Amino acid sequence: MPDAVSLIHAKRDNTRSLTDAEIGWLFAAYASGDVADEQMAALLMAIYFNGLDGAELRAWTGEMIDSGERLNLTGFAAHGRPRPSVDKHSTGGVGDKVSLVLAPLVASCGAVVPMISGRGLGHTGGTLDKLESIPGWRASLGNQELTAALTSVGAVIAAAGSGLAPADRRLYALRDVTGTVESIPLIASSIMSKKIAEGTSALVLDVKTGSGAFMQDGQQALELARTMVALGVDHGVRTRALITRMDTPLGRAVGNALEVAEAIAALSGEGPEDLMEVTFALARQMLDLVGLDADPEQAVASGRALDTFRAMIKVQGGDPDAPLPQAAHRQGALPAAASGWVTRLDARAVGVAAWRLGAGRARKEDDVSHTAGVRCLAKPGDYVRQGEYVLELHADDPARFGPALEAVEGALAIGGEPPPRASLIVDQVGA
Repeated sequence: MPDAVSLIHAKRDNTRSLTDAEIGWLFAAYASGDVADEQMAALLMAIYFNGLDGAELRAWTGEMIDSGERLNLTGFAAHGRPRPSVDKHSTGGVGDKVSLVLAPLVASCGAVVPMISGRGLGHTGGTLDKLESIPGWRASLGNQELTAALTSVGAVIAAAGSGLAPADRRLYALRDVTGTVESIPLIASSIMSKKIAEGTSALVLDVKTGSGAFMQDGQQALELARTMVALGVDHGVRTRALITRMDTPLGRAVGNALEVAEAIAALSGEGPEDLMEVTFALARQMLDLVGLDADPEQAVASGRALDTFRAMIKVQGGDPDAPLPQAAHRQGALPAAASGWVTRLDARAVGVAAWRLGAGRARKEDDVSHTAGVRCLAKPGDYVRQGEYVLELHADDPARFGPALEAVEGALAIGGEPPPRASLIVDQVGA
C-alpha cells in the first residue's frame, strides 16, 4: 500500500517515477481525506521542481478526468448529416477575444463547438467575464441545457460544470496559494483534463508567447504546446497547437464590453487585421482536424457567423440586440512624445492597466466591471503625431485612472520608420 510521504520523497529526491497505481491511490486518498492538503501541497512543490515524465503525466491527467463526469458529444446532426465536435483553448492574453468570434464562426461552417471557458485573473481577460456584459447572458448551463444548445445552434460558450474534473479545482486552488502554478506539467494537466472531459473529438490550442502571455518565453510556450498536444493524443482527442505572438494587445479593445463590441464588429466583417489573422488561422485548423471543407472568411462575409453568434447568445438567455454597457468616465493616456511610427505597445502593461481600471480581478472571488478597459487608439505600424493619445482609458470610478496610468509608463516606443510586419503565427505543433 502506498503512502503519501513515500511518494513525496520519490518526487522530492527525483529517485524514481510514480507508478500508475500509486497515482491512482493518491487521487483516491486525496478525495477521501486520507491525504491532507499539506501533503498534496508538498508533492506539488516537488513536481514543480522535478516535473512529471510522460507516463506520470498521462496517469495524473487521467485521474483528474476520472474524478468527475465525462460528457458525450457524439450524435449531433444537422440537415441529416452528422456534425463533428471540435473545441479551442487559449492560454490567455491581452485583448484576446478570439473565442467570441471563433466558436460561432466554426459552428456556422458545420461543426459542433462545445467551448468550456474560464474567467480572467490578473492582466489576462476571461471569456465568461466578457460575455456576461451582454444583458441576460448566462455562463452556467446544466448538461441537458448544454446539449440542447449545441443541438439547436451548434456552439456554446459556458463555464465548466461542478462535475467536470473536480480534482482540478481542488488542485488549482492549492497551487494558487502555494506558488506552484507555473509548472508546465501541472498547467498542461489542468487545461487538458477539463478539455478531454468535455467530450470533444478534436481540439486546437492557441498557446501565447510574448510580454502579455502567461508563458512569455518562446521555448517554454513550445514545451507547453508539445506537452498538451501529447496529452490530448494519448487520451484519444485529435489535438494541434498554434504558437501565437502576444507582445501587443490583440485588436484594439481590452476589457469586457469593449471586447464584445469588437468581436461583433469582427463577425460583421469589420474586425482588426491582427484579430482576424489569428481567428482565421485557428478556424482553419479546427475545420481541417474534423474534415470539414469550408471557408471561414466566406462564413463571415455571408453573415452566417454573425447569425450563429446571435443565436448562441439567445439560447443562453442573452439579448443580442441590447446595448452594451459603457463606462461613466473616459480619459486619454500615453501621449506620443514625438511624431513617428508606433514600434512597440507593451501588451502586459496595457493588460495591467485594464485590470487596475476594474476589468480584471486579483482573486477568483472578486467582481469585475463590465465597462472598464482600454481602447488602443494606435498600435505598432500606426503613425502618430506628437501629443496624440495612444490609449483611451474607460472606468466607472475616476480614482482608478491614476494606477492605470502608472501601469503604462514606458509601454510605448516611437520610431522614424514603421516596424516590420511579422506573422502572429509563430509555430505549429501536431500533425
